[in-house]
Amino acid sequence: MTEEKTNVMRILDQKKIPYTAYSYAGTDALSGADVAAVLGQNPAQVFKTLVTRGKSGKYFVFMVPVNRELNLKKAAAAVREKSVEMIHQKDLLPLTGYVHGGCSPIGLKKPFPVTIDASCAQFETVIFSAGKIGYQVQTTVNNLSKLVRLQQADITEI
Repeated sequence: MTEEKTNVMRILDQKKIPYTAYSYAGTDALSGADVAAVLGQNPAQVFKTLVTRGKSGKYFVFMVPVNRELNLKKAAAAVREKSVEMIHQKDLLPLTGYVHGGCSPIGLKKPFPVTIDASCAQFETVIFSAGKIGYQVQTTVNNLSKLVRLQQADITEI
């Protein structure tokens, strides 16, 4: 449990959505897999949040397990785009309000469509960034869908 509230946690509280908060601040964990290991979490249940731009110029958010990679072809197909590409790291903060490593699907500056990898269906809950490096939240996919336009699709490669 963590004592510090992030904006994501405040939004969840405001909407009365139950969640569990985790903090890994003060550890050397950098990658999502490192964080999962430090916290004793299943890396397949911990999702990273990736922001892309489609050929049309629209932005899309994808959530994939930290032990997998986003398949750009599958991702593009899921959002009906010819192609999608990762946005440049320098564009993340002005676009989303979040820094690299602390991006959450909840509380983005603008509500972009979110696609979560279909592997989420094997878990009762998913864990993802609480919007600040060092903090995570865990809730159900159904609860997440109350806050963002969410769809599930097969979007990863191992």
